[in-house]
Amino acid sequence: MTNCLLLFVIVFKNQTVRPNKGEKLKNYLRNNRNFLLFLLLFGIFRTAVADWNPIPSGSMRPNLLEGDVVFVNRVAFDLKVPLTDRILAHIGEPQRGDIVTFSSPKDGTRLIKRIAAVPGDMIAMRDKKLIVNGREASYQATASLTEDVNGTALQALRMTERSGAQAHTIQWLPQIAARDNFGPLQIPPDQFLMLGDNRDDSADSRYIGLVPRKLLIGRAVRILVSADIKGNWAPRFERFGQKLE
Repeated sequence: MTNCLLLFVIVFKNQTVRPNKGEKLKNYLRNNRNFLLFLLLFGIFRTAVADWNPIPSGSMRPNLLEGDVVFVNRVAFDLKVPLTDRILAHIGEPQRGDIVTFSSPKDGTRLIKRIAAVPGDMIAMRDKKLIVNGREASYQATASLTEDVNGTALQALRMTERSGAQAHTIQWLPQIAARDNFGPLQIPPDQFLMLGDNRDDSADSRYIGLVPRKLLIGRAVRILVSADIKGNWAPRFERFGQKLE
């Protein structure tokens, strides 16, 4: 009988001193409050001020390669409520030629493309050549090479595309049947037309439609780091810190 009483006292004592789930949570929060505060502030910073974006596909070749990680200025255009698309204030105006990240109006996927037309522009494409506000862009061939596209070797032609004051390198893949004729189309207010620099291998506004301003995330500024994810994962040090054209 004495042994039974002793066992009861020990079990009762252990149950009374064992913290319940609420106490465990309080202890965890108290012991880790600095780290949790850091995570919260870091999350707010990344969703409202600055971010980085890995490049998973070749839609922006040759300027962005698979394995590049780009720095994105989230307050280049708008100040938003963190974790939402609610705009608090306009800070800057997106310009033709800007490389931007945005949420696809089709399915919400995060994409990165170049702005080809802004509100009020009249834009068209004829046989791959852009026509903006009645002026056809000029094209100068810079290189002819072979690109691996989904395991298939295709001829690639790299061109300097010049439209007004904007000039940058694009790529054509003549063997791919892409939507290289459209318009003319006038861009309505708060809408933007996006194109990938790899024109024949890019799911851009020709396929997903115009992009509302509220879906813009930010302007891609430069490459932070880069690795050859299609090869041996070796770092591409020459691309570290490279400014985007």
